[in-house]
Amino acid sequence: MSPGDDAPDAIDDLQQDGETRGLSVPAGLHGERLDRALALLIPEFSRSYLQQQVTAQGVQLNGRVASKAAARVSAGDRLTVTLRPTAQAMAFVPQPMEIPVVYEDEDLLVIDKPAGLVVHPAAGNWSGTLLNGLLARHPEAAALPRAGIVHRLDKDTSGLMLVAKSRLAMDALVRAIADRSVRRQYLALAHGRWGGLAVQDVDQPIGRDPRNRLRMAVLGEGQAGARAARTTFCLLGQAQDTAALACRLHTGRTHQIRVHLAWLGHPLLADALYGGRAAHGMTRQALHATRLELAHPVSGQPLRLDSRPPADFCAAMQALGLRYNEASSLCPGDS
Repeated sequence: MSPGDDAPDAIDDLQQDGETRGLSVPAGLHGERLDRALALLIPEFSRSYLQQQVTAQGVQLNGRVASKAAARVSAGDRLTVTLRPTAQAMAFVPQPMEIPVVYEDEDLLVIDKPAGLVVHPAAGNWSGTLLNGLLARHPEAAALPRAGIVHRLDKDTSGLMLVAKSRLAMDALVRAIADRSVRRQYLALAHGRWGGLAVQDVDQPIGRDPRNRLRMAVLGEGQAGARAARTTFCLLGQAQDTAALACRLHTGRTHQIRVHLAWLGHPLLADALYGGRAAHGMTRQALHATRLELAHPVSGQPLRLDSRPPADFCAAMQALGLRYNEASSLCPGDS
């Protein structure tokens, strides 16, 4: 959603405490709906935005709070309207925040996203997102779609993310991800003793779970919404019915690693959506993006970037008696 879906750019000019306007209904609008009359009297704001102000009790009709956008107005009625930014309108504004950076030049930014940080504004998280932080960090991000974000990590997944700082870089990164020339590797802690091959390739299509729209699921070939998805899992070690795994993405479907592991019967620790339980101190899904390998989107220079797991992940591994070693925590052929 863009700011213009709910309100025009004029909202950006409002103060946080709102702007109050007094209006009188002219004879030509006698009998009109309240929201239509407001849209005609304040044309710089959309009708949907003005309806939201009615719902928020920001409109008075003849001194009384108007509760229904469909109420009819009469010639000479007095309207008092308090215009405030909506959550959606405020979603695409700069908000300074600490963004851990592992690489940066004039075209490319690679961040080490902490767990808990939402990447893009959406219902329930209209502010405090990575997008807000990027807009504050470099104002040129406002000219790029999604502030330069070319792929996402789930809120509770930590680790490396690519962000474009120029349109040239953004277009190149989108192409590189689409043609699978960006290599992405993750570290995971999963429930259960790993009983299969030490290196296991899962090539199973993923789509929206028809029984739960909040989840994704492995779907049958040809099933509506199914999209090709492939992940390679490499066993790094196991203890106390928990497996440490290196996970290499070959595609980038929503929740791909989480879904494929749950399908194998090894949900991530603390991934409640897919059947995981909090364990060994992990209270968020045990998934960390450890490595990115790609050609620089503008110069073509080979880049290999690594991220050590954060404190909660390392503490869980220590509690399990497992050691993290950057060189050995990779799938074969990725060292």
